[in-house]
Amino acid sequence: MKSSFALLAVSALAHAAPLPIAIGTNTGGSGKSEGIYLSSFDPATGEFGEVKLGAKYQGPGFLTLHPTLPLLYSVGRAEAMPKGSLAVFTLGAGPSLEFVTETSSQGNNPCHLAVDPSGKMLATANYSDGTTTVVQLDAKGLPAGLGFAHKVEGKGPHPSRQDGPHAHGVYFRGKHLLVPDLGLDKVLTYTLDPATAKPAEAEPASSASTPGAGPRHLDFSPDGKHAYVVNELTNTVTACSFNAAKGTLESIGELPTLPADWKGGSSTAEIQVHPSGKFVYASNRGHDSIAVFARDAATGKLTSVQVAPCGGKVPRHFTISPDGKWLLCAHQDSNTLASLPLDPATGKLGEPKATTPAPNPICILFLPVAK
Repeated sequence: MKSSFALLAVSALAHAAPLPIAIGTNTGGSGKSEGIYLSSFDPATGEFGEVKLGAKYQGPGFLTLHPTLPLLYSVGRAEAMPKGSLAVFTLGAGPSLEFVTETSSQGNNPCHLAVDPSGKMLATANYSDGTTTVVQLDAKGLPAGLGFAHKVEGKGPHPSRQDGPHAHGVYFRGKHLLVPDLGLDKVLTYTLDPATAKPAEAEPASSASTPGAGPRHLDFSPDGKHAYVVNELTNTVTACSFNAAKGTLESIGELPTLPADWKGGSSTAEIQVHPSGKFVYASNRGHDSIAVFARDAATGKLTSVQVAPCGGKVPRHFTISPDGKWLLCAHQDSNTLASLPLDPATGKLGEPKATTPAPNPICILFLPVAK
């Protein structure tokens, strides 16, 4: 979800004006969303601007940006591609969105996507059938052909959630594409050629998770030495060392995201490392909270700091503001966004500062600031 183009642009103006944001949604939910919404966030006050429809599209759950061009990409379910599509929109002033084109996700139910740093490849994870897809992008950032579509067969011990492969995230790191697969209890690694968007080997390398954990999403430390995987089924975060040559992970510890006395149902969703690299955050759906961990920069190990209320129901996604002083949370079931003040010195979160209505939000993305 992060874009160096976007974050550098907004960082320069973090205290000058409200920052534009895009909101990916579930169009089949109770909030009656119609597509991708646009708003703004003021880091000086913690307040949101008005939430308005930016572009109609079916199932635009997760969003990402091109690293250098004014383009936004979305997963979806286009009328001609009801199982899964990938859409491209131009970003205009205001901000505004204009649909450009779409292509098949080559799988069922795309749930996450990413563009590589060179801007030549667009990857997506298709949850329902476990297919990982990489599409080539041309010089204009538009789909130019299929690189590959692949799934690894297998299953995990959970009888209903791990009946087969369920790719849940895609993350480029150097020449590698890492894919947490909830159904297989593995993080898969494809080593790619940007010129062809094809993998070097027929089968990906893999890093095993704890059986039944259900790895969902991950994020890297700023120095790239460590990665942190949030496990949906066991409500844990796994700290890992990252082998940059092989693109694989090795666990160095695992911590729970929930209080020890919690007895209700819950599942994790999102994870993000603070821009400073000092803290790691993970969301709990059910307990409706954000778990905060302190990170040891030398060892990569985590220590629990806080489990803070998120200010709404089912925190499907969150993102940290470029200045590192706010956590913006998307509450899927309460149809709201909330801003939580973040202390960059301690990592702790305060009570929600502002809450604003948004229909079934499941992704928040900071956009480039118009110059």
